[in-house]
Amino acid sequence: MPLIDALLLELDQEAQTTRRVLERVDDDHLNWRPHPKARTLGELALHIAAVPGAVAELALKDEVQPPTFVDPSPSSAKEVMSTLDDSVAKAKKILTGVSDEVLMSRWRMMRGEQEIFSQPKIALLRSIMLNHWYHHRGQLSVYLKQLNVPIPSIYGPSADENPFG
Repeated sequence: MPLIDALLLELDQEAQTTRRVLERVDDDHLNWRPHPKARTLGELALHIAAVPGAVAELALKDEVQPPTFVDPSPSSAKEVMSTLDDSVAKAKKILTGVSDEVLMSRWRMMRGEQEIFSQPKIALLRSIMLNHWYHHRGQLSVYLKQLNVPIPSIYGPSADENPFG
């Protein structure tokens, strides 16, 4: 099985889980934040929704300069969900059929002519598109719990939902 096929299977599975968490975001809490230095719930949710497509696009370049990070605020929970749909579709379109040779080639982040970070493209996709996605999804579940929003099943039962019972 080509490496990309396994990665796309994981993306599909995790997109369903991410959808269940993002569906708990409502318009009334978009501007809530747990701490003055933290992203708002809406900013975090929109970031999570946008990750797959943005990272897939970035990962297939050979070299990039450090990106400028901006945290846009969604106008609605509906915008978060449509961003997720578009982002996952974009990632699948970009990544479908990518060869093992391309995935094993080096991706480099440069500051001018200086290399500041380098790894195989498959490692970047695993660490930033997927693991980073899961990290922020976990953050969002804590935000939601602080707002007394029931947490869906993520990798088994939560205190609020049991898919097995």
